[in-house]
Amino acid sequence: MRAIVAESADQLTWREVPDAVAEQGEVLIKVSAAGVNRADLLQAAGHYPPPEGVSEVLGLEVAGVVVAVGPGVGEWSVGQEVCALLAGGGYAEYVAAPAGQVMPVPARVVTQDAAGLPEAACTVWSSLVMAAHLSAGDVLLVHGGGSGIGTHTIQVARALGCRVAVTAGSPGKLEFCRELGADITIAYHDEDFVARLRDETDGAGADVILDIMGAAYLHRNVDALAADGRLVVIGLQGGGKAELNLGKLVAKRARVIGTALRARPLDGATGKRAIVDAVLTSVWPMIADGDVRPIIGAQFPVQQALDAHRLLSSGQVTGKILLTVGDND
Repeated sequence: MRAIVAESADQLTWREVPDAVAEQGEVLIKVSAAGVNRADLLQAAGHYPPPEGVSEVLGLEVAGVVVAVGPGVGEWSVGQEVCALLAGGGYAEYVAAPAGQVMPVPARVVTQDAAGLPEAACTVWSSLVMAAHLSAGDVLLVHGGGSGIGTHTIQVARALGCRVAVTAGSPGKLEFCRELGADITIAYHDEDFVARLRDETDGAGADVILDIMGAAYLHRNVDALAADGRLVVIGLQGGGKAELNLGKLVAKRARVIGTALRARPLDGATGKRAIVDAVLTSVWPMIADGDVRPIIGAQFPVQQALDAHRLLSSGQVTGKILLTVGDND
């Protein structure tokens, strides 16, 4: 089969690799499309190697058709249209995925677009609901509201009955966030999100903050938290080390939660199977009801993976970027 091999951040080559095979407990998927994530950019640059035993091929989510099932798999059959959460291997013609990380393509969504759902849906639900206990009535601040994660988060939080604030870097992204249901939109280049959030909440702040910046935003995020607030860090685009004022944290009875998805085990209370099951139970009905949809900002043939990576790195896209595989040569 063929797959994208990352020789370096600037050299992504579509070439022959060993065939993927469905082993015990796995499903083999003929890939229609793969989602592009910042983790793929980091891996291509040599900064985020895959977990031990995982394919070196990039790609953390796909959609396509089941073409084979491995021993011990009873819940999936050949011909089903599915999407899947992966630890790697998605930029390829075929990929083997643990059966517990495979999901049906949800109602109202075409198969290719479903490739933009698994990583965002599982990250958002596990981080905000399972870890931070986001619930109706909470004020949620989302950094990077125009991103793939951000656009998904806005919709899910609104469906849960939350008041949503976002930061974004351009008027177009802020307007799109408002169209998705964001109540408070903050231009981070021009506004202090701490002051603006306090103004909009009568001084209370955010009950939950979803952060992709890490160190660069740590102090201001703690300042922006309400009493009993939860700061959830899922990205380190602004660095990984900063001093934390524990006095402020203690005074607010606040929590800082760091969480990641890729290296989690399949099983266990916080494993990928449990997360996928929760997403199927809670998020897929939101999609069926029309409250949540995948936001696809751009698509490229898989051979143009480098162009897709450059677009994501530029920040000039709203929503997810997909690589289409299908019948590409």
